[in-house]
Amino acid sequence: MNSAEAKHVLEAALMCSPQPLPVRELRVLFDDMLGADTIKTLLAELQLEWVQRGLELVSVSSGWRFQSRPAMRSYLDRLHPEKPPRYTRAALETLAIIAYRQPATRGDMEDIRGVSINAQVLKQLEDRGWVEVIGHRETVGRPALFATTRQFLDDLGLESLDQLPVADDPAQRAQLMAALAAADPAQVALPIDDTDPSLDAATDGTAPSAPADIAPPETSSETPPDDGASRAASEPADPSP
Repeated sequence: MNSAEAKHVLEAALMCSPQPLPVRELRVLFDDMLGADTIKTLLAELQLEWVQRGLELVSVSSGWRFQSRPAMRSYLDRLHPEKPPRYTRAALETLAIIAYRQPATRGDMEDIRGVSINAQVLKQLEDRGWVEVIGHRETVGRPALFATTRQFLDDLGLESLDQLPVADDPAQRAQLMAALAAADPAQVALPIDDTDPSLDAATDGTAPSAPADIAPPETSSETPPDDGASRAASEPADPSP
């Protein structure tokens, strides 16, 4: 089998797969007759061949996949017009804290946000496949430790957590929040019930500011509260279930 035929096989497998495929699975296509380095070289060549097309071949946390280019979204949305998802500030800020501070307990998140976090918010993030419990902290009560998942990275088009925007850069941090707030509804919509009074008010489509703890106070888009009382007065709390 020559390289052109091998790329045709890879192309067909990736186009037909509903999930990203790692190199180790792609090797199975060739009965392990092609090494990992050869597969990666062929994938790189295939990437270049698709540069001028509406689809692109990308590498994410779980493997390789074909996806539509961002410039195509406005056209594809016309096929299946959907109301943009509405995200609660509580959900986005909780997700950002886990992404940057993981592993983190619910208590860690509440200390950073300055308000209690409704257990339903964490459950929704777990149900979406963006966060998971990876263990328990050896302290009183052994609280659960939360971390992000490969699905979280895949949905953001990232290979690893190292590619997350710099935590102390407000502009880059805003890019992450905007990516979540403007994500394709069919791919990364959070199943949040906007009618639930226990959750913070949903955003209007703009990216909310991240927790003040993540950015230096002088560059944060929010003014950090002086104490617990002022925090409670400035932001409605998410009551614990």
